[in-house]
Amino acid sequence: MTAFSLEPEQLAWCGQLRALAAQRLRPLAEKGEPGHVNRPLVAELGALGLLPRLFTSGALDLCLMRESLAHACTEAETALALQGLGAHPVHAHGTEAQRARWLPRVSDGTAVAAFALSEPAAGSDAAALTLRAEPDGGAGWRLTGEKCWISNAPEADLYTVFARTTPGAGARGVTAFLVPADRPGLTGTPLDMLSPHPIGALVFDAVPVSAADVLGEPDRGFRVAMGTLNLFRPSVGAFAVGMAQAALDATLAHTAARDAFGGKLRDLQAVSHQVAEMALRTEAARLMVYAAATAYDENAPDVPRRAAMAKLLATETAQYVVDRAVQLHGARALQRGHLLEHLYREVRAPRVYEGASEVQRGIIAKELYRTQDPTGEARA
Repeated sequence: MTAFSLEPEQLAWCGQLRALAAQRLRPLAEKGEPGHVNRPLVAELGALGLLPRLFTSGALDLCLMRESLAHACTEAETALALQGLGAHPVHAHGTEAQRARWLPRVSDGTAVAAFALSEPAAGSDAAALTLRAEPDGGAGWRLTGEKCWISNAPEADLYTVFARTTPGAGARGVTAFLVPADRPGLTGTPLDMLSPHPIGALVFDAVPVSAADVLGEPDRGFRVAMGTLNLFRPSVGAFAVGMAQAALDATLAHTAARDAFGGKLRDLQAVSHQVAEMALRTEAARLMVYAAATAYDENAPDVPRRAAMAKLLATETAQYVVDRAVQLHGARALQRGHLLEHLYREVRAPRVYEGASEVQRGIIAKELYRTQDPTGEARA
């Protein structure tokens, strides 16, 4: 890992996290059932003090956690990230009662959180969501509709749910609700996905919610969603960088030891140049992730653009690096149980979730043009 912009204490902490992931988290991950929440793993993340840091750390620390865990145990990284994604709106926008009830349980790993934004017809176009929040007298609503591709569903204990409270208002008519999993009318089914972590669909059949369940303000839920995503998008990039680094490290070891054509694989220029390109792209992605996270921590005005750039570059880079690593390892990398077989399945989804690569390019372009004045000159 680069030392650029990081203090010695941060580098030491990253090393400790990688060791913890390998020694204490990976054995628990290996015992988990693919497609289901691994509650012992979540509880261990709490016992190690990592889950509480989700609510006390800045964006850079979140990136360092996710990158370090991903290098040794992608399941642990994902379990940590999903707790943060699902519960951050409660931390940032919840009432005293909401925070007191849920954040201690999320922090110690006894409650599993989920972020329920995507729908069958509103994935990348999140502002087009149609889950209805219909008035139910007084200060209450009934939620009716579906959510799909929701990580930790249907096994989570609480959901941050985004529903339409004002029809026809686009992003301005969405409200965020904290919905416990035991609410009447809320059901779900698991989805059989390429990624090994749990993903499911949710059905809301007139699920009751009240003003006490609102996160933030009515009709301003899209700000809750985008604020959460602006924080987590650079750290999705950090997850990708961790996977890319793991693939690069495996490739360095393999090409240095593998005999081929009268020498080692690394002696072939075609191989060594590919490894150099993998390292170059990984380091570039890492630096962009750190820059975006630092911008968030410093309340910079260009956070949406930087966050989008970091996620886009890092996830596309990880896909490239893992694919190259598989190619240089050959058929052994495609065997079930091989590190690269695992990474090959894990690396694809981050290019889609929390805003697909195409969405990130749209955000970047929009932000670039937004900062132009009428004469075409860039604003400072």
